[in-house]
Amino acid sequence: MDWVKIVYSVILLVCGILIFVATFSQKGDERRKFINTKAQSYAFIVVVGMLILEVVQSIYLTIQEKISYDGNGISPIAFLTVISIIYMVTLLIYRKKYGD
Repeated sequence: MDWVKIVYSVILLVCGILIFVATFSQKGDERRKFINTKAQSYAFIVVVGMLILEVVQSIYLTIQEKISYDGNGISPIAFLTVISIIYMVTLLIYRKKYGD
């Protein structure tokens, strides 16, 4: 495996863990918990949406019997990157909106 991909995935994993741990480690009021819950629910909706689109795409390509379809699906590194970015952006938006 390419070293760049390994280093990138380790950095992504560490950043993701730090984002999730940092939001839960701080003791705060109900507003902070509300902001975290809203950001997590939005990121979860995006995850479900991406997975549904991937399933629909694979079913469509299987029915059409495309030779170019290899069935690999979503790249885990790209999937984690997109979800981490969406969570971080929505967390920042809700923090600014609700004033945490």
